[in-house]
Order: sequence, then structure tokens, then C-alpha cells
Amino acid sequence: MTLPNSHAEIAALIPHQGGMCLHDAVVSFDPQHIRLLAHGHHDLDHPLRRVGGLSSVHLSEYGAQAMAVHGGLLARAEGRRAEPGLLVSLRGVNLFVTRLDDLPGPLETEAELVASTPTSWQYQFRIHHDGVLLGEGRAMVMLHA
Repeated sequence: MTLPNSHAEIAALIPHQGGMCLHDAVVSFDPQHIRLLAHGHHDLDHPLRRVGGLSSVHLSEYGAQAMAVHGGLLARAEGRRAEPGLLVSLRGVNLFVTRLDDLPGPLETEAELVASTPTSWQYQFRIHHDGVLLGEGRAMVMLHA
């Protein structure tokens, strides 16, 4: 399977469109893991940016979107589209920086599927910049039937 290496290819897999599609390329993918790169965190028109910059609290959105991309790739491998889902829980979120917009290089998001049922997914995620851990946590999505 060819991995998505553009913003448009990733947007085709998830409900997030335009600037709200935060990732730019999938670096690696298997049935349990995904690793993605994002470059737009320092853009002045980033949709989550507020006065004072882009807060690290938004790392949870990067993690949640990594889950969506992973689910989209799993569904595509089976010849279908992923079911829409709703983020229902964030747990154990640790943030180690205050801002994201002042980081010059790409953000690297890793997500690992830790539990899957027909109605939900649970993932662990980590976001790094230049080898430094920026944030981590766990998230759960309930799938719409």
C-alpha cells in the first residue's frame, strides 16, 4: 500500500478538511501503529492559533487526527471507508512545552492502537519535535454505526 505523502491524500481519509487537516505525510503505518509529519504548526493562519500563538493543548488534536488517519488506512486496506467517530475521552495527557508555533521543524506524531472493538478505538499518542517529546496521552473514539 502506498502511504499518503500529501495533505490532500490525508484529507481524503478523514473528516477534517482544509486547514483543520493537521498532518502532511504518513511516514510509517502498520495495523497497530502510525507515524506522521506535520509542518503547518508555525503558519500564521493555522486554524487553532490564537493571540499569543499555537498552544500545546492542541497536541491532543494532532494525536486524535493520527488515530483518524490510522483508522482510514486500516479501512482502505480492507477496501472500505472508515466509519465516522466521536472523540469521547482523553486520559493521561502530559504536555512538556507551552507553545508549538515557535518550533521550526516538523512535528512527528506517533499513535498506537491499544484496544479496538466494533464500536470504539483506544490509542496512545506521542508528539515529538527534533527528537524531544512535546506531549503524550491516550484517547478513545466511539464509532458511529
